Amino acid sequence: MKTTKETMREARQVFRLCLVDGELDEGRVREVVQVVLQSRRRGYLALLSHFVRLVKLDYDRHTAKVESALPLPDDLQANVQSELAGVYGPGITAVFTRNPALIGGMRIQVGSDVYDGSVQSGLAALGRSFGIASTNGRNASG
Repeated sequence: MKTTKETMREARQVFRLCLVDGELDEGRVREVVQVVLQSRRRGYLALLSHFVRLVKLDYDRHTAKVESALPLPDDLQANVQSELAGVYGPGITAVFTRNPALIGGMRIQVGSDVYDGSVQSGLAALGRSFGIASTNGRNASG
């Protein structure tokens, strides 16, 4: 029986086979999944589980989730996209969503990097500086 380390190593090898010029090739990913599923060899579900995790991590590294309280105009979206490409490289894709809870400003997440310039985070930071703990926008003391 394969150990978890061996399965993870094999998943990384399979993941590397799906890279074309440093970019993940969706066609190769689909092909690899089909081949592994059809093989039904011992430990294939664990291998796929680790492989899917690597694919998700790669997707998160190349996708910027941009949240704003109001929909952003096209020119601002293009500006944000070009700034992100300058920081993370030309392979970054921005996904713009609306989140009214932010009140104002913008929140950007790329992988584990989070840039939060929202009014909501500013208010939370202000509350922490005064020693006010809040949950769901309410004062914890009542």
